[in-house]
Amino acid sequence: MTTPDFHQEHHGTTRPEIQTLRDEPSLFDKCHRFFDASGDYSLVKKADLYPYFRQIERNEGSRAIMNGREIIMAGSNNYLGLTSDPRVQEAAARAIKQYGTGCTGSRFLNGTLDLHIELEERLAAFMGSQAAVLFSTGYMTNEGVIQAVAGKGDYIFSDKDNHACIVAGTQVSLAETLRYRHNDLEHLRRLMEKVHLETPAAGKLIVTDGVFSMSGVIAKVPELVELAEEFGAALMLDDAHACGVIGPGGRGSAAFFGLGDHVHLTTGTFSKSFASLGGFCVGDRDVIEFIRHRSSTHVFSASMPPANVATVLKCLDILESEPERLTRLWEISDYMREGFRNLGFNVWTSQSPIIPVVIGDMMTCFKFWRDLLEEGVFVNAVVPPAVPQGQSLMRTSYMATHTDEELDAILEAFKRVGYKHGVINKNGAAM
Repeated sequence: MTTPDFHQEHHGTTRPEIQTLRDEPSLFDKCHRFFDASGDYSLVKKADLYPYFRQIERNEGSRAIMNGREIIMAGSNNYLGLTSDPRVQEAAARAIKQYGTGCTGSRFLNGTLDLHIELEERLAAFMGSQAAVLFSTGYMTNEGVIQAVAGKGDYIFSDKDNHACIVAGTQVSLAETLRYRHNDLEHLRRLMEKVHLETPAAGKLIVTDGVFSMSGVIAKVPELVELAEEFGAALMLDDAHACGVIGPGGRGSAAFFGLGDHVHLTTGTFSKSFASLGGFCVGDRDVIEFIRHRSSTHVFSASMPPANVATVLKCLDILESEPERLTRLWEISDYMREGFRNLGFNVWTSQSPIIPVVIGDMMTCFKFWRDLLEEGVFVNAVVPPAVPQGQSLMRTSYMATHTDEELDAILEAFKRVGYKHGVINKNGAAM
């Protein structure tokens, strides 16, 4: 018996004709044009200057292997240097042996382990909050929390330099979003005054990075707290680059200013200081329970795998028992900021282990990045629109396990490449 051709019988066409249709202009035209031969990125790729999606064959914290060659890693968010700590690796391996490799379901259904509950309780206690809820990534944390708590008729006030996941949260929320100029709290006040006069009963949420991921600048938390209290707004801090980095014991940006009790929601990620993957939000119990049941990124996503949870728990143990790691991290950060400035580089107003080194135009930035890699130093090239035009930069970041010799090697490499590209001159002054 001959089986009828589905396409011929039901659509009056044949496979060759369908293939012709697929070759015609379509939704994906923009994809084919993405790396057009005349575009900057195409030129960068042809010149082997493209700095993204580079393969790392081995990662040992402050050192890594790329293209079979050992380099100094100065572009990682592994702030406490715990990704290759034997105690952390052992904890992850034990969790896999006991629980398997994944949960195969959401926390809402079959994906809640006793490890998840333990970590939520530990995080709430560590951050001085009533409760915590876990998410599968840090990105999903901010997107999901904002979407859950800010709805129709509410207003979100968001710093223009906030991370993309906060922007995503404002986009999926039904609330109206007003963006204030970066760290410009007078601008924020004017926006809040207008909303308060026009819709005094509306719910209000101020959301900001605790430490800004490109500049390394700490948010003006005391002033934000004052504005939140004056206008009856909730304040949410994204401490992705602050938890495990700044504040007493690494408790984040609110704790840095002694204002932990005055911030309503704090979010964070485990992909940085905690050497894992996932995210969290802490706050009052009722608010966290609401988020747990209303955040789509929590309810409809598979839960954190057991090895990831065990990794965070062990990192938290180490953070609490080895405060010298934080002391060392800050010594390193101060040393590198001063070192770059003494060489004549512009590092903006960095206040954390994130230290941007401004290069200038995009092509010079890519060449600078490549030459640093040839010198044996890996950093992150950041270009517009992530930074303003003409301020492409090397985003450097440091970990507590960097040695003094590695730090000096990084500075020497920047010095040689800085001279080569005219970013600094022979007298150690910025061009």
